[in-house]
Amino acid sequence: MDSGLYKTITFVCFILIGVFLKSKIKSKDEKSGIKAIILNLALPATIFIALLGVKVQWNLLFLPIMALTLNVILFLATPFVLPLVGIKKGSAEFRTARLLIPSLAPGLSCFPFVLEFLGENALAKVAMADLGNKIFVLVILYVVAMNWHYQLRSISKKGNGKLMSLLKVLISEPVNIFIAAALLLLMFGFTMDSLPILFSDILEKLSIIMTPLVLLFIGLGIKLKRKQFFQVFSVLCIRAGLVFALGGVFVWVSGIQSLESILLLLAFGLSSCSFWPYAHISAVEHLEIADTQKRTFDGDFALNILALSFPLSTVLILGVLNTGTFFATNINILFVGGTLFAVGLIYPLLNGLNKKVSLTKVSKAKIERTTPEHI
Repeated sequence: MDSGLYKTITFVCFILIGVFLKSKIKSKDEKSGIKAIILNLALPATIFIALLGVKVQWNLLFLPIMALTLNVILFLATPFVLPLVGIKKGSAEFRTARLLIPSLAPGLSCFPFVLEFLGENALAKVAMADLGNKIFVLVILYVVAMNWHYQLRSISKKGNGKLMSLLKVLISEPVNIFIAAALLLLMFGFTMDSLPILFSDILEKLSIIMTPLVLLFIGLGIKLKRKQFFQVFSVLCIRAGLVFALGGVFVWVSGIQSLESILLLLAFGLSSCSFWPYAHISAVEHLEIADTQKRTFDGDFALNILALSFPLSTVLILGVLNTGTFFATNINILFVGGTLFAVGLIYPLLNGLNKKVSLTKVSKAKIERTTPEHI
Protein backbone atom coordinates (compact mmCIF):
# COMPACT_ATOMS: atom_id res chain seq x y z
CA MET A 1 0.00 0.00 0.00
CA ASP A 2 1.46 3.37 -0.99
CA SER A 3 1.95 5.98 1.71
CA GLY A 4 -0.59 8.41 0.23
CA LEU A 5 -3.40 5.85 0.35
CA TYR A 6 -2.30 4.74 3.82
CA LYS A 7 -2.56 8.34 5.08
CA THR A 8 -6.01 8.71 3.55
CA ILE A 9 -7.30 5.57 5.23
CA THR A 10 -5.86 6.84 8.52
CA PHE A 11 -7.64 10.19 8.10
CA VAL A 12 -10.96 8.50 7.28
CA CYS A 13 -10.54 6.31 10.37
CA PHE A 14 -10.20 9.44 12.52
CA ILE A 15 -13.51 10.75 11.13
CA LEU A 16 -15.16 7.36 11.85
CA ILE A 17 -13.76 7.38 15.40
CA GLY A 18 -15.37 10.81 15.84
CA VAL A 19 -18.70 9.36 14.64
CA PHE A 20 -18.43 6.49 17.13
CA LEU A 21 -17.55 8.91 19.94
CA LYS A 22 -20.87 10.72 19.52
CA SER A 23 -22.44 8.47 22.16
CA LYS A 24 -19.68 9.42 24.64
CA ILE A 25 -19.33 13.12 23.84
CA LYS A 26 -22.91 14.37 23.81
CA SER A 27 -22.54 17.65 25.65
CA LYS A 28 -22.36 20.79 23.55
CA ASP A 29 -19.80 22.19 26.02
CA GLU A 30 -17.49 19.22 25.43
CA LYS A 31 -17.65 19.70 21.64
CA SER A 32 -17.14 23.43 22.08
CA GLY A 33 -14.02 22.68 24.14
CA ILE A 34 -12.53 20.63 21.31
CA LYS A 35 -13.40 23.38 18.83
CA ALA A 36 -11.79 25.99 21.08
CA ILE A 37 -8.53 24.01 21.20
CA ILE A 38 -8.54 23.72 17.40
CA LEU A 39 -9.33 27.37 16.68
CA ASN A 40 -7.27 28.99 19.43
CA LEU A 41 -4.21 26.71 19.59
CA ALA A 42 -3.75 24.02 16.95
CA LEU A 43 -4.94 25.99 13.91
CA PRO A 44 -2.95 29.18 14.69
CA ALA A 45 0.20 27.10 15.30
CA THR A 46 -0.29 25.19 12.03
CA ILE A 47 -0.81 28.37 10.02
CA PHE A 48 2.22 30.02 11.66
CA ILE A 49 4.47 27.07 10.75
CA ALA A 50 3.03 26.87 7.23
CA LEU A 51 3.64 30.57 6.55
CA LEU A 52 7.17 30.54 7.94
CA GLY A 53 7.86 27.47 5.80
CA VAL A 54 6.82 29.17 2.55
CA LYS A 55 9.69 29.30 0.10
CA VAL A 56 8.85 31.86 -2.55
CA GLN A 57 10.30 30.90 -5.93
CA TRP A 58 9.95 33.92 -8.15
CA ASN A 59 10.09 31.85 -11.34
CA LEU A 60 6.98 29.97 -10.11
CA LEU A 61 5.03 33.05 -9.02
CA PHE A 62 2.39 32.34 -11.67
CA LEU A 63 1.32 29.22 -9.72
CA PRO A 64 -0.21 31.02 -6.69
CA ILE A 65 -1.81 33.50 -9.11
CA MET A 66 -3.42 30.57 -10.96
CA ALA A 67 -4.60 29.01 -7.68
CA LEU A 68 -6.09 32.31 -6.52
CA THR A 69 -7.83 32.68 -9.90
CA LEU A 70 -9.37 29.20 -9.48
CA ASN A 71 -10.61 30.14 -5.99
CA VAL A 72 -12.24 33.31 -7.33
CA ILE A 73 -13.89 31.53 -10.29
CA LEU A 74 -15.35 28.85 -8.01
CA PHE A 75 -16.55 31.56 -5.61
CA LEU A 76 -18.30 33.42 -8.45
CA ALA A 77 -19.78 30.19 -9.85
CA THR A 78 -21.33 28.86 -6.63
CA PRO A 79 -24.35 31.24 -6.57
CA PHE A 80 -25.47 29.68 -9.88
CA VAL A 81 -24.76 26.09 -8.79
CA LEU A 82 -26.32 26.00 -5.31
CA PRO A 83 -29.93 26.77 -6.36
CA LEU A 84 -29.73 23.87 -8.83
CA VAL A 85 -29.52 21.40 -5.93
CA GLY A 86 -32.22 23.07 -3.85
CA ILE A 87 -30.12 25.32 -1.61
CA LYS A 88 -32.07 28.56 -1.46
CA LYS A 89 -30.40 31.90 -2.05
CA GLY A 90 -30.14 34.04 1.05
CA SER A 91 -30.25 31.05 3.43
CA ALA A 92 -27.58 30.24 6.03
CA GLU A 93 -26.81 27.03 4.10
CA PHE A 94 -26.31 29.05 0.89
CA ARG A 95 -23.79 31.40 2.53
CA THR A 96 -22.04 28.48 4.25
CA ALA A 97 -21.63 26.50 1.02
CA ARG A 98 -20.51 29.59 -0.87
CA LEU A 99 -17.74 30.13 1.67
CA LEU A 100 -16.54 26.50 1.73
CA ILE A 101 -16.88 25.28 -1.88
CA PRO A 102 -14.20 27.62 -3.38
CA SER A 103 -11.68 26.78 -0.64
CA LEU A 104 -8.97 24.14 -1.05
CA ALA A 105 -7.13 21.95 1.46
CA PRO A 106 -4.25 20.48 -0.57
CA GLY A 107 -2.26 19.68 2.56
CA LEU A 108 -4.75 16.99 3.58
CA SER A 109 -6.02 15.65 0.29
CA CYS A 110 -3.45 16.46 -2.40
CA PHE A 111 0.11 16.73 -1.05
CA PRO A 112 0.47 13.07 0.11
CA PHE A 113 -0.52 11.69 -3.29
CA VAL A 114 1.51 14.19 -5.33
CA LEU A 115 4.59 13.26 -3.28
CA GLU A 116 3.90 9.54 -3.74
CA PHE A 117 3.13 9.57 -7.47
CA LEU A 118 5.07 12.56 -8.86
CA GLY A 119 7.91 13.21 -6.42
CA GLU A 120 9.35 16.10 -4.39
CA ASN A 121 9.76 18.57 -7.28
CA ALA A 122 6.07 18.30 -8.09
CA LEU A 123 5.23 18.70 -4.40
CA ALA A 124 7.26 21.93 -4.29
CA LYS A 125 5.18 23.30 -7.16
CA VAL A 126 1.80 22.56 -5.56
CA ALA A 127 3.09 23.95 -2.25
CA MET A 128 3.95 27.17 -4.09
CA ALA A 129 0.48 27.22 -5.68
CA ASP A 130 -1.06 26.80 -2.24
CA LEU A 131 0.28 30.25 -1.32
CA GLY A 132 -2.44 31.83 -3.50
CA ASN A 133 -5.07 29.56 -1.96
CA LYS A 134 -3.90 30.56 1.54
CA ILE A 135 -4.37 34.24 0.71
CA PHE A 136 -7.89 33.46 -0.46
CA VAL A 137 -9.05 31.27 2.44
CA LEU A 138 -7.32 33.13 5.25
CA VAL A 139 -7.81 36.75 4.20
CA ILE A 140 -10.40 37.17 1.45
CA LEU A 141 -12.94 34.67 2.80
CA TYR A 142 -12.58 36.13 6.29
CA VAL A 143 -13.44 39.62 5.02
CA VAL A 144 -16.34 38.16 3.01
CA ALA A 145 -17.70 36.30 6.06
CA MET A 146 -17.57 39.38 8.28
CA ASN A 147 -19.12 41.55 5.57
CA TRP A 148 -22.06 39.14 5.22
CA HIS A 149 -22.48 39.22 9.00
CA TYR A 150 -22.67 43.03 8.99
CA GLN A 151 -25.02 43.13 5.98
CA LEU A 152 -27.44 40.57 7.43
CA ARG A 153 -27.78 42.55 10.61
CA SER A 154 -27.95 45.89 8.78
CA ILE A 155 -25.10 47.23 10.85
CA SER A 156 -24.82 50.74 9.49
CA LYS A 157 -21.16 51.41 9.99
CA LYS A 158 -19.70 53.68 7.37
CA GLY A 159 -16.12 54.35 6.48
CA ASN A 160 -13.88 54.33 9.52
CA GLY A 161 -16.58 52.89 11.80
CA LYS A 162 -16.95 49.69 9.81
CA LEU A 163 -13.20 49.44 9.32
CA MET A 164 -12.57 49.81 13.06
CA SER A 165 -15.15 47.10 13.87
CA LEU A 166 -13.48 44.74 11.43
CA LEU A 167 -10.05 45.54 12.85
CA LYS A 168 -11.26 44.81 16.41
CA VAL A 169 -12.51 41.39 15.34
CA LEU A 170 -9.31 40.73 13.41
CA ILE A 171 -7.14 41.57 16.41
CA SER A 172 -9.23 39.45 18.79
CA GLU A 173 -8.81 36.24 16.76
CA PRO A 174 -5.71 34.14 17.64
CA VAL A 175 -5.48 32.87 14.04
CA ASN A 176 -5.15 36.42 12.71
CA ILE A 177 -2.60 37.36 15.36
CA PHE A 178 -0.42 34.38 14.37
CA ILE A 179 -0.79 35.20 10.65
CA ALA A 180 0.30 38.79 11.27
CA ALA A 181 3.24 37.64 13.41
CA ALA A 182 4.34 35.09 10.80
CA LEU A 183 4.17 37.63 7.97
CA LEU A 184 6.13 40.15 10.05
CA LEU A 185 8.84 37.58 10.76
CA LEU A 186 8.95 36.59 7.08
CA MET A 187 9.57 40.22 6.13
CA PHE A 188 12.69 40.19 8.32
CA GLY A 189 13.89 36.87 6.88
CA PHE A 190 13.01 34.61 9.81
CA THR A 191 12.19 30.90 9.38
CA MET A 192 11.19 28.21 11.87
CA ASP A 193 14.87 27.32 12.28
CA SER A 194 15.61 30.93 13.26
CA LEU A 195 13.22 30.88 16.21
CA PRO A 196 14.20 29.82 19.76
CA ILE A 197 14.06 26.02 20.06
CA LEU A 198 11.56 26.12 22.95
CA PHE A 199 9.14 28.32 20.99
CA SER A 200 9.38 26.33 17.75
CA ASP A 201 9.05 23.03 19.64
CA ILE A 202 5.83 24.17 21.35
CA LEU A 203 4.37 25.30 18.01
CA GLU A 204 5.29 22.03 16.31
CA LYS A 205 3.72 19.96 19.09
CA LEU A 206 0.52 22.02 18.84
CA SER A 207 0.50 21.64 15.07
CA ILE A 208 0.79 17.85 15.33
CA ILE A 209 -2.59 17.59 17.09
CA MET A 210 -4.29 19.76 14.44
CA THR A 211 -5.21 17.10 11.86
CA PRO A 212 -6.44 14.39 14.29
CA LEU A 213 -8.52 16.90 16.25
CA VAL A 214 -10.08 18.41 13.12
CA LEU A 215 -11.01 14.99 11.74
CA LEU A 216 -12.41 13.85 15.10
CA PHE A 217 -14.40 17.08 15.37
CA ILE A 218 -15.82 16.59 11.86
CA GLY A 219 -16.90 13.06 12.84
CA LEU A 220 -18.52 14.35 16.04
CA GLY A 221 -20.34 17.10 14.17
CA ILE A 222 -21.75 15.10 11.23
CA LYS A 223 -25.55 15.33 11.14
CA LEU A 224 -26.30 14.21 7.62
CA LYS A 225 -29.90 13.85 6.58
CA ARG A 226 -30.76 12.05 3.35
CA LYS A 227 -31.71 15.22 1.48
CA GLN A 228 -28.67 17.15 2.71
CA PHE A 229 -26.33 14.28 1.81
CA PHE A 230 -27.48 14.30 -1.82
CA GLN A 231 -27.36 18.10 -1.96
CA VAL A 232 -23.77 18.22 -0.72
CA PHE A 233 -22.71 15.29 -2.92
CA SER A 234 -24.25 16.97 -5.98
CA VAL A 235 -22.56 20.31 -5.26
CA LEU A 236 -19.17 18.62 -4.79
CA CYS A 237 -19.55 16.67 -8.06
CA ILE A 238 -20.45 19.86 -9.93
CA ARG A 239 -17.46 21.58 -8.28
CA ALA A 240 -15.18 18.77 -9.49
CA GLY A 241 -16.76 18.99 -12.94
CA LEU A 242 -15.99 22.72 -13.06
CA VAL A 243 -12.37 22.06 -12.07
CA PHE A 244 -11.99 19.54 -14.91
CA ALA A 245 -13.70 21.90 -17.37
CA LEU A 246 -11.47 24.82 -16.38
CA GLY A 247 -8.43 22.54 -16.53
CA GLY A 248 -9.36 21.32 -20.00
CA VAL A 249 -9.85 24.85 -21.30
CA PHE A 250 -6.56 25.99 -19.75
CA VAL A 251 -4.64 23.07 -21.28
CA TRP A 252 -6.18 23.85 -24.68
CA VAL A 253 -5.47 27.61 -24.51
CA SER A 254 -1.96 27.34 -23.03
CA GLY A 255 -0.91 24.35 -25.10
CA ILE A 256 0.62 22.50 -22.13
CA GLN A 257 2.28 19.26 -23.27
CA SER A 258 3.78 18.09 -19.95
CA LEU A 259 1.66 15.28 -18.46
CA GLU A 260 3.05 16.03 -14.97
CA SER A 261 1.88 19.66 -15.19
CA ILE A 262 -1.59 18.56 -16.29
CA LEU A 263 -1.88 16.03 -13.44
CA LEU A 264 -0.67 18.62 -10.92
CA LEU A 265 -3.21 21.13 -12.20
CA LEU A 266 -6.10 18.68 -11.81
CA ALA A 267 -4.98 17.16 -8.50
CA PHE A 268 -4.56 20.57 -6.87
CA GLY A 269 -7.94 21.83 -8.10
CA LEU A 270 -9.66 18.66 -6.85
CA SER A 271 -8.40 19.18 -3.27
CA SER A 272 -11.05 18.89 -0.57
CA CYS A 273 -12.69 21.92 1.01
CA SER A 274 -10.61 23.68 3.63
CA PHE A 275 -11.28 23.75 7.37
CA TRP A 276 -10.16 27.39 7.56
CA PRO A 277 -13.47 28.86 6.30
CA TYR A 278 -15.10 26.93 9.14
CA ALA A 279 -12.87 28.91 11.50
CA HIS A 280 -14.32 32.12 10.01
CA ILE A 281 -17.84 30.71 10.40
CA SER A 282 -17.12 29.94 14.05
CA ALA A 283 -15.83 33.48 14.58
CA VAL A 284 -19.10 34.88 13.19
CA GLU A 285 -21.17 32.43 15.26
CA HIS A 286 -19.33 33.63 18.36
CA LEU A 287 -20.42 37.20 17.57
CA GLU A 288 -24.01 36.01 17.19
CA ILE A 289 -24.27 34.02 20.45
CA ALA A 290 -26.55 36.56 22.11
CA ASP A 291 -28.33 37.48 18.86
CA THR A 292 -31.82 36.12 18.33
CA GLN A 293 -31.89 37.05 14.65
CA LYS A 294 -31.33 34.45 11.94
CA ARG A 295 -27.80 33.14 11.68
CA THR A 296 -25.35 34.16 8.99
CA PHE A 297 -23.97 30.61 8.67
CA ASP A 298 -24.87 27.03 9.52
CA GLY A 299 -21.93 25.40 11.30
CA ASP A 300 -23.42 21.89 11.16
CA PHE A 301 -23.90 22.17 7.40
CA ALA A 302 -20.27 23.29 7.08
CA LEU A 303 -19.06 20.16 8.89
CA ASN A 304 -21.20 17.99 6.62
CA ILE A 305 -19.58 19.55 3.55
CA LEU A 306 -16.12 18.94 5.02
CA ALA A 307 -16.98 15.34 5.92
CA LEU A 308 -18.09 14.46 2.37
CA SER A 309 -15.52 16.59 0.58
CA PHE A 310 -12.46 14.77 1.91
CA PRO A 311 -13.25 11.18 0.76
CA LEU A 312 -14.69 12.33 -2.59
CA SER A 313 -11.62 14.46 -3.34
CA THR A 314 -9.34 11.59 -2.36
CA VAL A 315 -11.06 9.19 -4.77
CA LEU A 316 -10.92 11.72 -7.63
CA ILE A 317 -7.25 12.64 -7.04
CA LEU A 318 -6.25 8.98 -6.88
CA GLY A 319 -8.23 8.39 -10.06
CA VAL A 320 -6.43 11.21 -11.85
CA LEU A 321 -2.94 10.16 -10.75
CA ASN A 322 -3.54 6.49 -11.63
CA THR A 323 -4.81 7.02 -15.18
CA GLY A 324 -1.46 7.12 -16.95
CA THR A 325 -1.67 9.21 -20.11
CA PHE A 326 -5.49 9.43 -20.23
CA PHE A 327 -5.49 13.11 -19.28
CA ALA A 328 -2.75 14.04 -21.73
CA THR A 329 -5.44 15.41 -24.08
CA ASN A 330 -7.85 18.18 -23.15
CA ILE A 331 -10.77 16.31 -24.81
CA ASN A 332 -10.58 13.58 -22.14
CA ILE A 333 -10.34 16.19 -19.39
CA LEU A 334 -13.46 17.96 -20.67
CA PHE A 335 -15.27 14.62 -21.05
CA VAL A 336 -14.66 13.67 -17.41
CA GLY A 337 -15.67 17.18 -16.34
CA GLY A 338 -18.94 16.92 -18.26
CA THR A 339 -19.60 13.48 -16.76
CA LEU A 340 -19.08 14.72 -13.20
CA PHE A 341 -21.26 17.76 -13.90
CA ALA A 342 -24.00 15.42 -15.18
CA VAL A 343 -23.69 13.20 -12.09
CA GLY A 344 -24.12 16.29 -9.92
CA LEU A 345 -27.36 17.14 -11.74
CA ILE A 346 -28.95 13.68 -11.28
CA TYR A 347 -30.32 14.41 -7.80
CA PRO A 348 -31.90 17.81 -8.61
CA LEU A 349 -33.44 16.37 -11.80
CA LEU A 350 -34.92 13.35 -9.98
CA ASN A 351 -36.06 15.60 -7.13
CA GLY A 352 -37.76 17.90 -9.63
CA LEU A 353 -39.50 14.96 -11.31
CA ASN A 354 -40.72 13.63 -7.95
CA LYS A 355 -42.15 17.03 -7.05
CA LYS A 356 -43.84 17.26 -10.44
CA VAL A 357 -45.39 13.79 -10.02
CA SER A 358 -46.54 14.68 -6.48
CA LEU A 359 -48.15 17.92 -7.68
CA THR A 360 -49.88 16.05 -10.51
CA LYS A 361 -51.30 13.51 -8.06
CA VAL A 362 -52.51 16.28 -5.74
CA SER A 363 -54.13 18.12 -8.65
CA LYS A 364 -55.92 14.95 -9.80
CA ALA A 365 -57.13 14.27 -6.28
CA LYS A 366 -58.55 17.81 -6.02
CA ILE A 367 -60.30 17.45 -9.38
CA GLU A 368 -61.82 14.12 -8.32
CA ARG A 369 -63.12 15.65 -5.08
CA THR A 370 -64.71 18.63 -6.85
CA THR A 371 -66.22 16.65 -9.78
CA PRO A 372 -69.93 15.70 -9.19
CA GLU A 373 -70.54 11.96 -9.01
CA HIS A 374 -72.29 10.51 -12.01
CA ILE A 375 -75.56 8.77 -11.18
